[in-house]
Amino acid sequence: MSDSDLLFMPAVKAAALIRAKKLSPVDYVDTVLKAIERAQPRLNCFRVVMAEQVRRDAKTAEEAVAKGCKLGPLHGVPVSIKDLVDVKGVHTRHGSAIFEDNVARADDVLVQRLRAAGAIVVGKSTTPEFGVKGLTDGPSFGVTRNPWNLERTPGGSSGGGAAAVAAGLGPLALGTDGAGSVRGPASCTGLVGLKPTLGAVPADTSRDAFGNNVYAGPLARTITDAAIMHAVLVGPSDKDPWTLAGGGQRPLSPKLSGEDLSGVRIGYIELTANPRIAADVRTNTRSALAAWQEMGAAVEEVTEKIDWIEYEGRVLYQANFAVFCAQYLPKWQNQMDPVTLAFMERGAKFTLSDFRNAQFARTALFRKIQSLLERYDFLVTPTNSRTALDVGHDAANDEVLVDGIKCGITRQGWTSYQYPFNLTGHPALALPSGFGADGLPTSVQIVGKWGAETDVLRLGALLERARPWAQHRPPQA
Repeated sequence: MSDSDLLFMPAVKAAALIRAKKLSPVDYVDTVLKAIERAQPRLNCFRVVMAEQVRRDAKTAEEAVAKGCKLGPLHGVPVSIKDLVDVKGVHTRHGSAIFEDNVARADDVLVQRLRAAGAIVVGKSTTPEFGVKGLTDGPSFGVTRNPWNLERTPGGSSGGGAAAVAAGLGPLALGTDGAGSVRGPASCTGLVGLKPTLGAVPADTSRDAFGNNVYAGPLARTITDAAIMHAVLVGPSDKDPWTLAGGGQRPLSPKLSGEDLSGVRIGYIELTANPRIAADVRTNTRSALAAWQEMGAAVEEVTEKIDWIEYEGRVLYQANFAVFCAQYLPKWQNQMDPVTLAFMERGAKFTLSDFRNAQFARTALFRKIQSLLERYDFLVTPTNSRTALDVGHDAANDEVLVDGIKCGITRQGWTSYQYPFNLTGHPALALPSGFGADGLPTSVQIVGKWGAETDVLRLGALLERARPWAQHRPPQA
């Protein structure tokens, strides 16, 4: 097996070979570490690479195989962790100079679960400051680049993990998604990215546990890998009230158990708060819909007017940063990302009435989506309105060009399909739909009923079977 084939092997296959003693975890991680060393100068997708610890963990993993120990589903599989999530003894910098010296005292609960499943943590992946924007760059670490085209962004804020997985630097990455930050990078880099149902996966470090809109989920090259990683992450935590309230997963719907989708109803939403969709994205999205139709699914375009609460969502998002980051301004303002500062400035202008009305609007949007999901089994949208933006795009001020026409800043013109489902809590899966005219990946988003990740992943798996994508590798891999 060539190094390239090993690097692009699905996690599920690598774990199976390790259990069968046909692949050494030591050799596996050594190949990944060497690939990271080669790619990091081009991609800048890691803040920390834990090479010594990784090799020790791989040796321990190999010994466990030799001893016949009980092995987890990800035994010996390398995974990267976003720089917003704690790994014991390693810096968690939150993409910011403010936390340059912040060393985690303990593993986050999700890292604990990944380790318990046998995964080997290879490093901390890059994120913009506090995960604030849909590109991955910042004054404290520079620019993270897309392996499909180094002049384009891998998206944000889980862009480092997405770039790593897309480039074959480990088959899995843990991302977080506060406004599309798993799904957007998946769209930009040709990956599968899952935002789970609210309460399915713990958010132990959320400052507002009851009003949470931040989720953690997998970035992977295949549906199966994403599904296995998600299964490892789910479950209650005493620190997250939503998980205690019953964030359980629904069993697979019987109508999805085979490949005949005759009983499945899909509602297609072509535009949300965005004014335009690129022609190539539309074509690829409709091709995905056609593939499901060929399996028997009924596809209907949702034409009724929906208030996607773009303004109210902005209130919630930017006011949060205005309040949370205010404590850092006196000392750190000159070292913070200008986008963070711009969002703070805008957020500080909203009133208490604005904020409460935005919270009320969140509930109204949830109920609207619930009503649509009484009519349909799934909602399908593009994931982004166009392919990846240039790495130099200013997320605070530059308007997004869609087929040459200005369509507003990123959340209005590019990522508008994603944030509504952070607010409603429904599971949302981004998966490749093809390639755009510029040769970069495009993506389709599947939204499912509350707790129906298994159904969402199954619908995605059927598309993956009909229109395979994991065989494609970026030129900068």
